[in-house]
Formats: sequence, C-alpha cells, structure tokens
Amino acid sequence: MLKAIIFDCDGVIADSEHLHFSLFKKVLEPEGIELSQAEYVEKYLAMDDRGCFDAIFGARGKTLSAVDRSRLIGQKTALYQKTATQNLVILPGVVEFVMAASQRYPLAMASGALRDEVLLMLDAAGIKHYFDAVVAAEDVTRGKPAPDAYLKALAELNKKHPEKKIRPENCLVVEDSKHGLLSAHAAGMKVVGVTTTYSAEELAAADRVVPVLTAIRLKDLEGLFSS
Repeated sequence: MLKAIIFDCDGVIADSEHLHFSLFKKVLEPEGIELSQAEYVEKYLAMDDRGCFDAIFGARGKTLSAVDRSRLIGQKTALYQKTATQNLVILPGVVEFVMAASQRYPLAMASGALRDEVLLMLDAAGIKHYFDAVVAAEDVTRGKPAPDAYLKALAELNKKHPEKKIRPENCLVVEDSKHGLLSAHAAGMKVVGVTTTYSAEELAAADRVVPVLTAIRLKDLEGLFSS
C-alpha cells in the first residue's frame, strides 16, 4: 500500500541540473580541470557537492584535501545563490501534482543539494509548506546512489506520522537521475522516473517512466502498490 511520496529536487521540481553543471565547470576551471556536460551527466549528476568534487578529482588522479573541498563547495554555493533566482524554471505539472498528492499522502524531499538550495527551489515553486520533511546533503554522510537520503526522509516522516507506520515498501520516489533511481531502489522503495534529464531507456529500471508529472495520475501510481 502506498503511504508516502518522496521527491528528489533538481530535475524533478525545477529544470536546474544544467545550472549545477555550469557552476561546477566554472569553479573547476581555475583548478586546471575541464568538465564536459557528457561526463557530468554520465558520472556525477545526483551526487552531492562533496561527493562530486571528490569523484572528479579522483578520476584525474588528483588529491583533494578537506580544506580545498570546503573552499570549492563554498565557491559553488555562493555562485548558486547569486544566479539561481534568475535561472530556475519550475517544471510542468510539479505544483499541481504536489498539491494533489499532499491531500492524500505525507510528502518529503530527499535531495543531494545543500539545504539552502533546496529551500530556495521549494520557495520559488511555492510548495515548501506541502512537505513534512526535507533531507539535504548536510543531513547524511553518504550521498546518492547510497540509500541514506531516502531512508532519512522515511525516518523523518515516521516521526511526524507515527500512526502510519510507513515502511520502505510503502514509499514512492519521484526521481530524474540514474544515481537517484539506484538510491531509491537500494532503500527498498518504488520509483517513478521523470525523463527531464535522462532518456526513458536510461531510466528503464524505474517502476514507471513518464516524460513530465502532468502525464501521471495518483491512481496510476497507487496501482504500482496493488500487487
């Protein structure tokens, strides 16, 4: 039985993945690292900033100290805060889907982005008050594709709604990335993949794949839990 819905943020709520890529690219260039969009989408998208910087430096055989990592994250965060409000595009159907879903189920956010970035996006969409829990990069040790963010979101929902006794198999995740899909499945949750970032073929492991949230009804998603 479906009891809760957990959303990813970037690429699900807003068309923001391209913004993160451009900021990573800008911050990395003074470090002598070139980052292509193809490499970012294939290997690093959906990772939190900490994991992304570590992976990029590691792939090039470079050592990244904790101090330098913090510096780079700070630079990227500052750039995001300056540019996000002018560059965020809320994706079609998001507001309507969140409003409808909140009437029937507790909602949570589980994102690899920093908390301020997530809250900025939810505020821009005008939907922050519909979410009972927001889990961001600061709240977990391991980012996606590890299941930690989704399991943390579930734990927070159960704190708010102990009477519902929500288990992983009662949760539906809305994701746009391959790493996020792996994260949700590792947490024991079903996933609907939205093809805003990856193709339907690349998200084929999802329990349902749709082009946009306007293409699905709650009744269709509830059917995933009937067996």
